[in-house]
Amino acid sequence: MKILLIHGHPFDHSLWDPQAKVLRSAGYDVITPDLRGYGSDPAPVGDITYLSDFAGDLAAEFTGQAIVGGVSMGGQIAMEFYRRYPERVAGLVLSDTSPVGETPEGHRYRNDLADRLLAEGMAGYAGEVLDKMITPEHVTTQPEVAAHVRRMMLATDPRGAAAALRGRAERPDYQKTLADVRVPTLIVVGARDAYTPRPDAELIHKSIPGSELVVIEDAGHLPGLESPAEVNAALLTFLSSHFPIEA
Repeated sequence: MKILLIHGHPFDHSLWDPQAKVLRSAGYDVITPDLRGYGSDPAPVGDITYLSDFAGDLAAEFTGQAIVGGVSMGGQIAMEFYRRYPERVAGLVLSDTSPVGETPEGHRYRNDLADRLLAEGMAGYAGEVLDKMITPEHVTTQPEVAAHVRRMMLATDPRGAAAALRGRAERPDYQKTLADVRVPTLIVVGARDAYTPRPDAELIHKSIPGSELVVIEDAGHLPGLESPAEVNAALLTFLSSHFPIEA
């Protein structure tokens, strides 16, 4: 079974490295691409990249069906992918994300931030949000994780980040889409997530019939990096239950 794992903003495919390694060892075919405008993806970036643009790009990454997972913006792209290509989704993994459409305040914030990144680059923003992407304690107690998160943010092209921010500001509300989901779904959230806290995960859980919710207690917005053993265990339990590897 293929598993497509979608990174969030402003990161790259290596955000999923701890999970990809374990899942591949278990026998799954894991796809972890860089999104348009992030990492090493060469696709041209215009002024705005909609979530539907990302979903279209990802549809070309594999044939047939896949379990589609994403964290933060990647989770919203996964929801958009399901909205556009439901027949290609065997299962969903939604981590630290929100299904709610953008608010007027959020619309202004994302467009203002896009302007700032284009004018200033990524360094100032990266310094401001590091202790929100992961918990403040983990910045010091998990220096290798903090360095990884910082490195991904600093390596992101401001043009790609700005275009994605503008597109995300236009995102629809996905609650109706979630109510129509009829595939196995795992929801993961860090208990100390400052951006998409537990109530967002509980809203997704309530919206998708039969979905499973796992709360990672000692983690913020990126539990896959902060508490990889727990996230890996949750993924393997979910996958072995719904998508076991055939002997």
